[in-house]
Amino acid sequence: MKLTHLDNQGRASMVDVSHKPVQLRTAAAEGRLAVSSETIDLVRDSALPKGAPLEAARLAGIQAAKSTSRLIPLCHDLNLDHIDVDIRLEKAAFAIRSKVTCRRATGVEMEALTAVAVAALTLYDMCKAVDSGMSIEAVRLVSKKKEDLP
Repeated sequence: MKLTHLDNQGRASMVDVSHKPVQLRTAAAEGRLAVSSETIDLVRDSALPKGAPLEAARLAGIQAAKSTSRLIPLCHDLNLDHIDVDIRLEKAAFAIRSKVTCRRATGVEMEALTAVAVAALTLYDMCKAVDSGMSIEAVRLVSKKKEDLP
């Protein structure tokens, strides 16, 4: 099996997708920020020192998906059609999920993963004053698909 981002000399290289058809591409990712139950209570009560973290993290995730090619050197710059970031409170965690869609010749897995990771980092930043034991966990790709366009 060959790594697609290496050329014949073993140098990093952007994958040439010019020969691939434009298709509807969708990817979903998820992850969690494990926190104390007290932190969740503070979020529910809108009592964090930095304010309400959920909307800030959701918007940060959307912005991050749009900026993925500037963060990860060999990612293609994609015009994304839709980005959804959802954050749910659990007993002792934030459950984060993203879904990204575009019409291109390459997938949007990295954009979906980046959205989740940056949303988790934003939540971490918003909660760090009250919780030093937080942990970003299980950031992973949940699904990806491509469909021919009509």
